[in-house]
Amino acid sequence: MLIGGGFVALLACLLILGAVAEDVHNQEANALDALATPLLHGLSNPILDAVMGTLTTLGSTIVVVPLFVAALVLLIWRRHRREALFLAVSMAGSLVLNQSLKLIFQRPRPQLAWAQVQPEYSFPSGHAMNSIVFYVAVALIVWVLWGRRAGLIATVLAIVLALLIGTSRIYLGYHYFTDVVGGLLAGAAWLIIVAAALDGGLWLSRWRDQESGP
Repeated sequence: MLIGGGFVALLACLLILGAVAEDVHNQEANALDALATPLLHGLSNPILDAVMGTLTTLGSTIVVVPLFVAALVLLIWRRHRREALFLAVSMAGSLVLNQSLKLIFQRPRPQLAWAQVQPEYSFPSGHAMNSIVFYVAVALIVWVLWGRRAGLIATVLAIVLALLIGTSRIYLGYHYFTDVVGGLLAGAAWLIIVAAALDGGLWLSRWRDQESGP
């Protein structure tokens, strides 16, 4: 059942990502892009600005990279080599895939009078993609090592955090809505592929043991 669910999730991510990417490639205007940015910016106030600034920092390399290194060192030190490899491959692949997609689509950043224009291309959002890959990967490792309850809580928190980080990128005017959606979908698809490729059968057996436990 879990394998089937993973396949369906992967297929859904790829299909929706393909539809979004086609619109971006054809430079077709998306109604959600035109609606989301002014809608979120209309809520702007100093407190929300600070919250969104903090959230976007949590998805930046200055936070994610040190956390990644710390998690990797801890896993290797505790001899969880398979989980360390899963985290390393997930993050390395996410970074390479994100930069490759940016070069392929070369979508300019939003040009907004109230927002600082970023130097890199816009699609897909690196903050959204790397956040969902890193935080959910860590949550899945928590699930494998510390059980269903801790893993479920960690996974829900990781997904919520990734969604909030993505929202902050739209709120601050750094990305279009479809950039964030594309980043989240590409990250989720990549994470599913890596989990399946790196001996997913062993992980599934551990999950089954936890499900059948008391």
